[in-house]
Amino acid sequence: LPFGVKVSQNRVHVYINSSAGKNHNDKWTKIGESNRNSKGGRSWWRVVNQIQFPKENMFAVCNPSLSLQSTIVALIPGKPIKHSSTLTVTNSASSGERISNRRRSVSPFEVRISLIFALASQANSLSQRLLADVATETAKYVFPKRFESRTLEEAFMSVPDLETVEFKVLSRRNQYEIREVEPYFVAETTMPGRSGFDFSGASQSFNVLAEYLFGKNTIKEKMEMTTPVFTSKNQSDGVKMDMTTPVLTAKMEDQDKWKMSFVMPSKYGANLPLPKDSSVRIKEVHRKIIAVASFSGFVNDEEIKQRELKLREALKSDSQFKFKEGTSVEVAQYNPPFTLPFQRRNEIALEVEWKNNT
Repeated sequence: LPFGVKVSQNRVHVYINSSAGKNHNDKWTKIGESNRNSKGGRSWWRVVNQIQFPKENMFAVCNPSLSLQSTIVALIPGKPIKHSSTLTVTNSASSGERISNRRRSVSPFEVRISLIFALASQANSLSQRLLADVATETAKYVFPKRFESRTLEEAFMSVPDLETVEFKVLSRRNQYEIREVEPYFVAETTMPGRSGFDFSGASQSFNVLAEYLFGKNTIKEKMEMTTPVFTSKNQSDGVKMDMTTPVLTAKMEDQDKWKMSFVMPSKYGANLPLPKDSSVRIKEVHRKIIAVASFSGFVNDEEIKQRELKLREALKSDSQFKFKEGTSVEVAQYNPPFTLPFQRRNEIALEVEWKNNT
């Protein structure tokens, strides 16, 4: 396709000839221009005219993205032309090749499509940066803080980025893992009824412990909190402590009752404020070794019963550990109630000991 370039002072003008034949001297149409600022200023390109193009030689699409980019460089085939008022012509058709007379104009649809592509390119770069920022923030909540995910399922069964019980993994099996748990303190209360997971009883016990955690204690002093923050009007006159995970539910020995426990923030140690509610008890949990099996979904009594039996059966073939005689199951739930079932992380645990007591 014949085109020409004309340099005038600091500006480059581009012309094109869409007619067939050998004589192009009177058929030139200016299609665009750009400045050539030698001082390093803003460069630009703008289309000044739209003409008809031979369909066989090129697809005519005006690219508005050129006007959106401040440092665009337009490369034109051929040698650069120094300051001159003459017009230099090249021809993309080889010698003797006939250029078709069939022409078509640039349709409004093509212009719109070109504009969409240009804006999409700009938006794509911005959206990638925003997506990376969102993913970073989401990962703080979705992915575990102290857990090393071994499978895709465990990656989805995540815990919030909250303080939790410190432990060391001693060994891993297909169905469970063995952990050595560091000492920690809990606030616990006896659950009403005979079920540890009915909504009414669990909600009542949770609220009793939450009131203690969020200020219903004997020390009239506000303490600095970290994330997350839970406050209310009637909890402003006591010590407010960090929310931690997990919430533990355990069956009381020799009784047909369940108890619920909140793990206390480690910074308090043994100096926890005394609860105002007599149903809340502070207890230290000593270092112990436990066998833990993880699962997702919502917790119910039948689910726990089946998983406890499965864990006990699996421990019978363990070459290093055995469950302690008389040990009862403990259930840990790491997520708030609004978490989707497939993203919930639950665990059942049985206290174990070395088979050779070493």
